[in-house]
Amino acid sequence: MEANIAYYCLHKLHKWPHEFLNLDRYERAFIMAAVQIKLEHDKKQAQKAKTAR
Repeated sequence: MEANIAYYCLHKLHKWPHEFLNLDRYERAFIMAAVQIKLEHDKKQAQKAKTAR
């Protein structure tokens, strides 16, 4: 899971994976939760746009 979030940080947040991995566990947990919420939101928006067509 952390590798996937590190990949997301690299491509979407323009942060190197080591920057994410060097955070303390509470900061990493926050970022992981925030990314998960963002992905769920994006998925719902895509579904909403698909049904609107």
